[in-house]
Amino acid sequence: MASSSSFLLLLFSVISLTAIESMPAYFPGAIYQSSPHKQAKTTKPKIPYKTHYFPQLLDHFTFQPKSSKTFYQKYLVNNQYWHKGAPIFVYTGNEGDIDWFAANTGFMLDIAPKFHALLVFIEHRFYGESLPFGNKSYKSARTLGYLNSQQALADYAVLIRSLKKNLSSETSPVVVFGGSYGGMLAAWFRLKYPHIAIGALASSAPILQFDGITPWSSFYDAVSQDYKDASLNCYEVIRGCWAELDELSTQKEGLAEVSRTFKTCKNLRSIYSARDWLWSAFVYTAMVNYPMEANFMMPLPAYPVEEMCKIIDGLSPETTKLSRVFAAASLYYNYSQTEKCFKLEDDTDAHGLHGWDWQVKNSSANVQ
Repeated sequence: MASSSSFLLLLFSVISLTAIESMPAYFPGAIYQSSPHKQAKTTKPKIPYKTHYFPQLLDHFTFQPKSSKTFYQKYLVNNQYWHKGAPIFVYTGNEGDIDWFAANTGFMLDIAPKFHALLVFIEHRFYGESLPFGNKSYKSARTLGYLNSQQALADYAVLIRSLKKNLSSETSPVVVFGGSYGGMLAAWFRLKYPHIAIGALASSAPILQFDGITPWSSFYDAVSQDYKDASLNCYEVIRGCWAELDELSTQKEGLAEVSRTFKTCKNLRSIYSARDWLWSAFVYTAMVNYPMEANFMMPLPAYPVEEMCKIIDGLSPETTKLSRVFAAASLYYNYSQTEKCFKLEDDTDAHGLHGWDWQVKNSSANVQ
């Protein structure tokens, strides 16, 4: 027990120093709103990890006929600095393709040499390639019933124990890492499986963001405050654009006008597509408002909220609010200036987030 305490003390000392000396890791934000998009065939990021697949049990808690079904759960491993008996650092994957998180979590790579740690990133069931029912995984409540944090935590427990056994390194201490929902999973994993993990680092983990504990509006209050801090006028323009959008929805040619304003590749079929497109831009930008250029959700400049507000404030007050917020949202969708038009409908799900809506609404992962 004393050696575990000493290891954790050293780990958190290094964490403190690394936070000061290095650029912060990019962790996912608290909430995603994914429409029923198709999985995108995008180029995978180049990451220093080897891909593996583990035959995972579908249901860890019941004895129904389907419980013994298995699916292949994806996980990534980097053993560059590791030797037998050294620590194992595990990222408890959250709502998306695990390659995405591995490519944007440099912190674990930064500290791995210090601890000679094995790095493992485990993909969450029903995300990325870890689909228990393949293309039919999102087909019905019967299949989606296996998508919840309890099953995911059990997945991690089974995989970690199997990995340690196969590596003949069952004495290696395990520390779990995660950000946002993944951070919640890391904290819960340490609580539920203390015999497997000796510690957890939960970054930006809203573990108290539940009904009856935290006001339901707290997330959007924080988003709003980001824009208020950058420019009160900017905040008021964004706030006022929703009324303009509602007004256009009542007009005969409203959809056509919105399509022109938003430079859509095809005429819109629903006003809600424009609403959701703007929502995503302003919420996600607040979530990744880093002080340096980054490429997590999208390629963005440093302090992108401030840059958005500069665009809004720089346009004439005579310009419609919708035109101004479109110009600002274009920073999120087209900072690289490669898009000639925008697909607001029938777009792809580049990060494999499709199951998140179900999970937010139907399980203990509800952080809204």
